Amino acid sequence: MMEPSEVERLITDGLQVENISVAGDGQHFEARIVSPEFADKSPLQRQRLVNAVLKEHFDSGRLHALAMQTLTPEEAARQDT
Repeated sequence: MMEPSEVERLITDGLQVENISVAGDGQHFEARIVSPEFADKSPLQRQRLVNAVLKEHFDSGRLHALAMQTLTPEEAARQDT
């Protein structure tokens, strides 16, 4: 079991993150991640970046599922207005 705050910390330790929110029940999580590292990357490439950061936790079974919304800062600014 993992806490949302732990998932958030792992992502922010592994990626340059401007804004992040994570919610979940211990195994299944949802995240909104805003990072300049997502610029010029497809949605699949963005997901792979995040999954690579969390790989050992997926492999161990501590983290079962993560639904994610991955945005650049510019995309997030447009969405938030």
